[in-house]
Amino acid sequence: MKVWVNGQICKPDDARISPFDHGFTVGDGVFETCKVDGGQAFALTRHLRRLDRSAAGLGLPTPDHRVIRAGIAELLDAEPLAGRLRITLTGGPGPLGSDRGDEGTTLTLAVSPESSWEPSTSVAVVPWVRNERSAVAGLKTTSYAENVVALDRAHQLQCSEAIFANTVGDLCEGTGSNIFVVIDGELLTPSLAGGCLAGISRELVIEWCGAGEAVLPLDTLKDAQEAFLTSSTRDVQPINRVVWDDADAQSLKVGPVSERARAAFAEWAASTPDP
Repeated sequence: MKVWVNGQICKPDDARISPFDHGFTVGDGVFETCKVDGGQAFALTRHLRRLDRSAAGLGLPTPDHRVIRAGIAELLDAEPLAGRLRITLTGGPGPLGSDRGDEGTTLTLAVSPESSWEPSTSVAVVPWVRNERSAVAGLKTTSYAENVVALDRAHQLQCSEAIFANTVGDLCEGTGSNIFVVIDGELLTPSLAGGCLAGISRELVIEWCGAGEAVLPLDTLKDAQEAFLTSSTRDVQPINRVVWDDADAQSLKVGPVSERARAAFAEWAASTPDP
C-alpha cells in the first residue's frame, strides 16, 4: 500500500509528517473521503469544492486542485483498487497550542480497501448532540473525537452508525453519514441550518431522487415509515432498526421509497462518475 505526502509517493512506514503538525496536535485540518471504483474517485469535483469550503471555514489556504488531481492519478496508478480515497489538508507544523505556525500546510492522500456494507443496517440514537452554532458546524474537519465516542456507543448496541440530534432537539446526522426519512410518502432530510454536514451523497440523492429538506424533530424518526443513510462509502443504505438511548428498539421496513432511491443512485453513479 502507498500514500502520497506533500507531493511524494511512499510506503506508509516511510511517510514523514511532523509531530508538531497542527492536524495531529489540535485537529486543525479538513478532509474528504471519496469512493474509488475502476481506478477513479467518484464525484471528485464535488468533493474538492467541499474541501475548499471546509478549508475556508477553518481559515486554511485553498488547496491547489491540479496538485490534488495529479497526486490522486499517481496514487491510484500505484494502488489500482476499489475502496476509499482520503484527502487530508492540515494547518501544518505549528506551536503546541492553538496558534498556527508559518511553515505551510500539509497535504496527504491515502487509499485503502473498503469492506462492503450490508443491504440494510441498524442505528443508535446517542445522547450527545451536534452544536449547530459551533464555529465548525457543517465543516468536514479532522476533529472527530466526538464521532469516535458516539460510534463506539453504537457498536456496543450492535449498530453500525450513531445518530445525533442538535442542541434544539432536531434530527441532525450520523457520525459519518446523512439521514433521510419517509413521512407520509415524502422523502425528507434534515436542513443544513440544523448543523449537519452537506454530504455529497446527500446532495446527489436530493438531485436524483427529488428529496426535500426540512427541520425535523428527532421524534420524526419514530414516525417514519422508512429511513436510510447516505455516505460516500454506503451510497444509499436503508435502516432496518433504530435503538434509542433508553435501549428501546424500533423496527423499520426497507420500503419502496428506499429501494427506488438506492436503485436510482446506483444507476446514476454508474453512468456519471463525476456528477
